[in-house]
Amino acid sequence: MRVLRRFRMVFNAVKSHFRAVETKAGVSGAQLWALSVIQEHPDIGVGELARAMDIHQSTASNLLRPLLEKGLAVAQRGGEDRRAVQLRVTAKGVKVLAKAPGPFSGVLPEALARLDARTLGRLDRDLAILIQELGVDDRAARILMGSDD
Repeated sequence: MRVLRRFRMVFNAVKSHFRAVETKAGVSGAQLWALSVIQEHPDIGVGELARAMDIHQSTASNLLRPLLEKGLAVAQRGGEDRRAVQLRVTAKGVKVLAKAPGPFSGVLPEALARLDARTLGRLDRDLAILIQELGVDDRAARILMGSDD
């Protein structure tokens, strides 16, 4: 029961952060993260964005759609490959990032990044066993928490 309670604490911390982001910024936590990656890497492409977030390219495209529709980012065709789009954050997007609570990548990735290598390795091995018991499809690893993709 204690382990189950600890998982609930982790999931609730992640959900609380996503709710706070959506309330303050008006976009989902995943969209905010995508916007922050675009700001850090002007002219990034959709494929590069997907790699930076470790998600499937179709998930990245789905995250981008509302950002483009709300005018928080723009996609322009340019460079050598006219088929590829280059993404940039608009002034409106910069304002959203400024008022949003961090960390932009989410509380879980940030917390994991702070763990020492030995703890992270042990956690990885133990979670692999749990995942095997759950029979989870490997494709689920490339879907963001809180995402419908």
